Amino acid sequence: MSVNNITFILHKPQLSENIGACARGMKNFNFKKMIVINPKPIFPNDKILATSVGAKNIIKRCKNFNTLQSALKNIDIVIATSARFRNKNVKHIQLEDLKKIDFKKKVAFLFGSEASGLSNNEISYSNYTLQIPTNPSFKSLNLSHSLIIIAQYITSILKSSMSKFNKSNKIKSASKKEILLMSKLCIKNLEEINFFKPKEKKPVMLENLRNIFYRMELSSKETRILSGVFASLGKKR
Repeated sequence: MSVNNITFILHKPQLSENIGACARGMKNFNFKKMIVINPKPIFPNDKILATSVGAKNIIKRCKNFNTLQSALKNIDIVIATSARFRNKNVKHIQLEDLKKIDFKKKVAFLFGSEASGLSNNEISYSNYTLQIPTNPSFKSLNLSHSLIIIAQYITSILKSSMSKFNKSNKIKSASKKEILLMSKLCIKNLEEINFFKPKEKKPVMLENLRNIFYRMELSSKETRILSGVFASLGKKR
């Protein structure tokens, strides 16, 4: 297990101060990989660098993407943070459940914007949603505070080597890139047979498909098999 396998993703962050504070919190616990997606402020800027204090190196190495999908190509497991329960087909976990995550894989923690959090569409790209226990009548946490709580908890897990993941080393879990490519092939074939009807329900149907694929925890071999099935079905037409 290594801190180099952990990435913190800020989706559409709105405030420079929060971006800088997140980088500082990461460095407090020796994490190095940050991704920002479509940030509202110019990235990077002087306020971000000033707020990051001694973590300017994290800001300078930070990757900036336009879309969530493009940011996940090299990620194996995505854990989305949410202050509210989502009635979606995504596994909901608590902080203590992080002990069961295989941190030998590339794991990303996804944080929503300060104003609106994560949409159901963005949640559908995740393997799990994580809720931090807070006052039920005042659940919302500052972006950097949420990140720091999770960073500290992961550090304690890594240091104590308490991961209980016992999956065979011979079985290689599918990467996020592999699942994205497979789902694209499936969706392409479904579009060609005009499956998504009525059109206004297509976004929800796509969310449900992604939820199914990620909940299955497919192996690389299984993903290749399904991709072959989808490709063959397309050729049959």
